[in-house]
Amino acid sequence: MKHSTYQQTRRGRGPARRIGRSLALVLPVVLVLSGTLAVTRVNWSGDPSSSSVLTASDATVSDGKPRSAPLAPQDVLRERLLTELQEKDPGTALTHLQEAVNGRPSLAKHCVSIARALGRAAVRVYGPTRAQSYARPVCDTSFATGVAAAHS
Repeated sequence: MKHSTYQQTRRGRGPARRIGRSLALVLPVVLVLSGTLAVTRVNWSGDPSSSSVLTASDATVSDGKPRSAPLAPQDVLRERLLTELQEKDPGTALTHLQEAVNGRPSLAKHCVSIARALGRAAVRVYGPTRAQSYARPVCDTSFATGVAAAHS
């Protein structure tokens, strides 16, 4: 009696072969999906208190129109102070800028750009001479730099 091992190995390659093929098909899909989910769960805003999770529906509202992103705290402060500058005077806006930076130290890195924006706006509203009279050493005299830049 002749026993052929050729048919046995050809026909039944065993469960390891089937498991390997299944993994070869399923594993790349699992890795791509888990990587995609990991990226969407990362806090890209840099705000440690924010725990929002990005989803595909975050970019649009139910009517299909893009939703405007909420303003960062420094942008909210800048808009509020620019409005205050127009309604009152640059001195009041600079005082409130200094108070905001003292009360919330995380805004200190934005103080220079906000003060320059106030200086440029003051030149548009009050003219260069009168705007310069409101200058004070808030944020390393950035208000005066903004006045000078807008006047040049």
